[in-house]
Order: sequence, then structure tokens, then C-alpha cells
Amino acid sequence: MTETVAGTRRDELLRIAAKLFAERGFRNTTVRDIADAAGILSGSLYHHFDSKESMVDEILQTFQQELFAGYDAIVNGELPAREKIEAAVRLSFEAIDQHHHEVAIFQNEADWLSGLGDRFAYLAERHAQSRDVWITLLREGMKSGDLKADIDLELAYRFIRDTVWVAVRWYRPGGELSHERVADQYLSILLDGIAQKDSAQ
Repeated sequence: MTETVAGTRRDELLRIAAKLFAERGFRNTTVRDIADAAGILSGSLYHHFDSKESMVDEILQTFQQELFAGYDAIVNGELPAREKIEAAVRLSFEAIDQHHHEVAIFQNEADWLSGLGDRFAYLAERHAQSRDVWITLLREGMKSGDLKADIDLELAYRFIRDTVWVAVRWYRPGGELSHERVADQYLSILLDGIAQKDSAQ
């Protein structure tokens, strides 16, 4: 088997595993489940991966490297503060659209996987890194005057974190709502509010 063919097969197996982990849960998915879905024997799967832990590790590592490279580019870029926040929100919803299974796995399984030891210690580090990204962007927004000066940074971060990523539970890639439209509406609510402004005031 050539390296290219082997790589393609490996990627296919990871896609199958990601779907099963997201839909059934990591703990409820067996190596045999993955092999059956791929149309191969369980033993054949071990030619590519030594365990399902190795599979979920690679799935999450690859996804998060891409996501946080995007966040880093935004934080270190030259956009005005408000546009950085907008870009980070749009990137997050794009991730939910393009990496739906990976996001679901991270949201549902990260805490449990972190308890398996050093192999998954990076998950807690990613949580901390995510907080640093949003706190930095919010602080820049307050400093620039784009955001109110009296907001509680920690509460604002938690609100954004929870309201963005929970969308993985209801958003369906390829559905009626595009991730761009969802991001537009979210940003409108986040930055402009939903109350009708009284023009007479």
C-alpha cells in the first residue's frame, strides 16, 4: 500500500470515528463499532491505530491546532478591536460548521478525557488558551471604547464561550441556516443588543 493510499485510508477512518464519537459518545463507541462502520475487521483497524484513544487524540489535536492558529492570527493581527471580536466569533461558527463532529467531541468529552492522564493534558491547556484569547480581545475592546468600560470580563468571556459553542447541539451543517448567517445574528445580539432603541430619547 502506497503512503498516499494509506494516508487516505487513515483519514477516512478518522472521519468515521469522529462521527461515531460525536453521535454515540466516546465511551459508548468500541473499536469494533468503528471497524464495522468502515467495513473492515477490528484487527485491520490496528494496522493504523493502536487504540480508540489514539484516534480521538489525533482528531482533537488536528482540529485544535487549526482552530487556535486562526485565533492567534486574529489576536496578533492589525484589525481594530471590534473587528477582531467579530472575526473570532465568525471563526468559531465556521469551526462548528466545518468540524462539527470534532467540536461536539471536545464539548462532550474533554473533561472526561482529561481524567485519563498526561496524554490529554493539552485539553485543559486549550481551555485556558481559549480564555486568554477572549479576555485579550474583550480587554482590547474596552480599551478602544468599542465595548463598555464597566463590563465584567470573566462573565463576558463565559457568556461568549457558552453561547457560541453550545450551537453545536442545534446547528446542522448544510441546513437552512449557514454559519455566516448564524454568526451575523449572534454578533448583532452580542454587540448591538436585541432591544428596540427609542429614537425619541
